[in-house]
Amino acid sequence: MTQRVPVIERILGANDRLAADNRARLDAAGVFSLNFLASPGAGKTSLVEQTVSRLAGRLRLAVIDGDIATSIDADRAAAAGATAVQINTGGECHLDAVMLQGALEQLDLSAIDLLIVENVGNLICPANFALGTHKSILVASIPEGDDKPYKYPGTYRGVDALVINKIDLLPYVKFDMDYFRRGVAALNPGLVTFPLSCRTGEGLEAWLDWVTACVRMK
Repeated sequence: MTQRVPVIERILGANDRLAADNRARLDAAGVFSLNFLASPGAGKTSLVEQTVSRLAGRLRLAVIDGDIATSIDADRAAAAGATAVQINTGGECHLDAVMLQGALEQLDLSAIDLLIVENVGNLICPANFALGTHKSILVASIPEGDDKPYKYPGTYRGVDALVINKIDLLPYVKFDMDYFRRGVAALNPGLVTFPLSCRTGEGLEAWLDWVTACVRMK
């Protein structure tokens, strides 16, 4: 038991060094990258599809999808118009820097403006492993409930932007938006937030404008 903390520190330290290498590789190629975090069913893949299909004429896009099994999400990203790479973790509940490093080797980074990494659906483990991406985006959704910032503070504290998905369900689901936002503000003051619906399209333009601005500033 006395070795538990040092071992974890060594693992995370090695991961951070690889993440720095990934970031340097992306920077050298002029690629801007986003890491999507969410619980299962929050709508990460739907947001990927909408982002890719609506920006395909303006940006060159690639998607790296992380899942325990199957290529379902990568197939959806490819159908939307992105170059897609699937990572199957074989049981791991998150992506890490070495997994991303292997996926980057399968892409022609010189032909990409925006890289979206869709992490494994989980609100705990992915927040602990840096990948080397430029910004982390948390996709929350109305059906998950308004208590998630209070129950998963680590994830909410560490992201650069928040998407509140499925707002079209607000009339039908018990969800206190003020309570939710207070929880977010306590953990991550001033966090840029995008309430939207991938189903109806409401709010998507503000999200897409922000993403495009981030890429142009790279």
